[in-house]
Formats: sequence, structure tokens, C-alpha cells
Amino acid sequence: MHFRCLPRGLNERDTVRVEGLLQNRRQLKCGEYLYQAGDRCDTIYAVKTGCLKTHVCDEHGYEQVTGFQMAGDLLGMDGIGLRAHHFNLVALEDSEVCALPAARLDELPPELETIRRYLHEVMSGYIVRDHNAMIMLSKMRAEERLAAFLLDLSRRFAALGYSSSEFNLRMSREDIGSYLGIKIETVSRMFSQFQERKLIDVKNRHVCILDSVRLQRIIGRSLPSKQRRVG
Repeated sequence: MHFRCLPRGLNERDTVRVEGLLQNRRQLKCGEYLYQAGDRCDTIYAVKTGCLKTHVCDEHGYEQVTGFQMAGDLLGMDGIGLRAHHFNLVALEDSEVCALPAARLDELPPELETIRRYLHEVMSGYIVRDHNAMIMLSKMRAEERLAAFLLDLSRRFAALGYSSSEFNLRMSREDIGSYLGIKIETVSRMFSQFQERKLIDVKNRHVCILDSVRLQRIIGRSLPSKQRRVG
């Protein structure tokens, strides 16, 4: 399957034009860092293929996973303002990214103003999404967090043209636990419980969602009534 570098949302003409600005498509091996906290930030990256994770480490070496990035996601916005990255970004599998120098956004001709505005809107959307995720996860129990995580992956895979009900996890149980703020033993127990309740079928990293409606209902118990989905 062929993927373009940029997220969906631009029309065909603008997508072709802005992809001409992308430079230095870079291949990353599993475990290879694209950048680390403190590195100079003057480039926006877009994931073409693969899966990566962002994480931070404290003074004691404890790693906190802050997100997982897949095809179409933009990377590097965390450091554009101060010109230095706040997070570490490492590939979870062999991946490919495209680079767009931040300075080139200011050099776009007037006829490409819609593209610059679109990229800024995408960046803003990611900030809002991450903020809302932090608030929501802080109010959820372990099983609700895992259900929300699986359904979010389902939607993201569907947006890429893959199956929404059957996919391989690129991240480890330890990474999932770090991202969701729960112990790895709890992650494993929740996976087992979901399987026993026939919500999912899981074999190692292969997941098949058997009942997305019931998974959504698990999440709904922690959401205000106006945010709950019907069905």
C-alpha cells in the first residue's frame, strides 16, 4: 500500500504541491532515534510508513511514553517554538519519514497560503487532542484506558485503509502501560480479561476486536453523558 507523507485533508492538487517541498526522506531501523530531547528543532517530519513512539526520561532514567505515531502523523511540533525538542522519538519498527524544514513554511508563496494554514491547524489539533487525552485518561480506570486505547488504534488503522477490527500492535505491553499510566502486569491482566469476556481475541501482538460496541460502553461509564456515543 502506498502512503503519502502528509495527513489526509488537503485536496489532490495541494497535496502534490506541498509534497514537492518535502526533503530528505529518511529510513529508520527499529530502535533508531530520529531525534532526542534537547536536539535542535528546525524541521517538521511526517511519517510515511512504520510506527514510532515519543517518550521522556527523568533524572533517574524512568521512561514515560507520551505517544505513538503512525503513517500520516506530523512530528517535531513540540520544539518549533523554542527550537529544541522536548521528547525523544524512536522507531518501533522499520519506518520512513519525510522532512519539511520549518523555515520553508514562511517562504511559501501566497497561492500556497492554504497549505501553511492547514499545517498550523493540524499542529493545533494535535495539541488539543493530547490535552484532551490527558484529561480523559486521568479520570479512567485501567480497563477503560485500555478500551479507549484499542478503539483509538482501530480508528487510526481504519483511516490508513487497514482493517479496523484486526491489526498488529507495534508497541510492547510495557510501552502501552507506560503510555496509559498503568503497570505492565495490569495491562496483561486486562488483555486476558477482555479476551475472556469475548471483547477481543489476542495472540501475542495480534489483536482482533470482537465487540467494539461493548468496548465503547466501557469507556462511556467515565464520560459525561453528552460525550457518550450511542450504540
